[in-house]
Amino acid sequence: MYEVIFLWVMALIFIIFAVVQDLKTREICNWISFALIIFAIGFRFFYSLFQEDFTFFYNGLIGLGIFLVLGNVLYYSKVFAGGDAKLMIALGAILPYSPHLISNLQIFLNFILIFLSVGFVYILVISTFLCIKHMNSFKKDFVKHFKKNKIMMFILLFFSIVLLVSGFFQIIFAFLGVLVFLVSYIYLYSKAVDESCMIKKISTDRLREGDWLYSDVKVGKHIIKANWDGLSKKEIKEIAGKYKEIRIRQGVPFSPVFLIGFIIFAILSFLSVNLWNSFG
Repeated sequence: MYEVIFLWVMALIFIIFAVVQDLKTREICNWISFALIIFAIGFRFFYSLFQEDFTFFYNGLIGLGIFLVLGNVLYYSKVFAGGDAKLMIALGAILPYSPHLISNLQIFLNFILIFLSVGFVYILVISTFLCIKHMNSFKKDFVKHFKKNKIMMFILLFFSIVLLVSGFFQIIFAFLGVLVFLVSYIYLYSKAVDESCMIKKISTDRLREGDWLYSDVKVGKHIIKANWDGLSKKEIKEIAGKYKEIRIRQGVPFSPVFLIGFIIFAILSFLSVNLWNSFG
């Protein structure tokens, strides 16, 4: 277990570096994630070599492969930015601590559930703070999006009422009715938060590689698209030559979720292992 604790401590140090950089610059450099991957796989290899048992090494490779797929899915589905996706991939080489594949799959699932739970609470707290800070503009945008989606909202409201009434016969329908109602308003809430709190006009000389445009920008006959990959250095140069100010979409730094989620995961895993050993 000491080799696992050593890996987790090193991962914690790397994650703290990522959080500090993300909060300062709104990006996570590739070297942090890549260095963590190299360190984790290298440590697993040499530890396995001295133990003359490569299970510890192979499990790290399997974890890295699984989280490579997961990170790319989250990135291309536009849930994660590039830096967050790479940090998630790196944790795949850190997390597995059981010699058994099935147990490690359960470990991965536990981490993901903890991560999603922490992420939900984190986003809720941050978005609530932003709403309070920009209350006037938030209310205007919320009303605007409600009017824009009024027909859809009334249809969903009717559908949720039908499900709630059906709940008298089968309780699951009542839960579904509440879920439909909440999801519809969470959608409006997130759209209003995005429009009122996350859009910022900045000077073009402050643009950084990876910044997200709020909307497409026309430079001469060329149109620079507002896409998930963000701006390239070439595109920034073109925009700066044409405009003095530009509107960008700012994301919420998500790296603190990695830090909090990893700490909770490590504590719960350590406690569960020790409790298991005490009954063994």
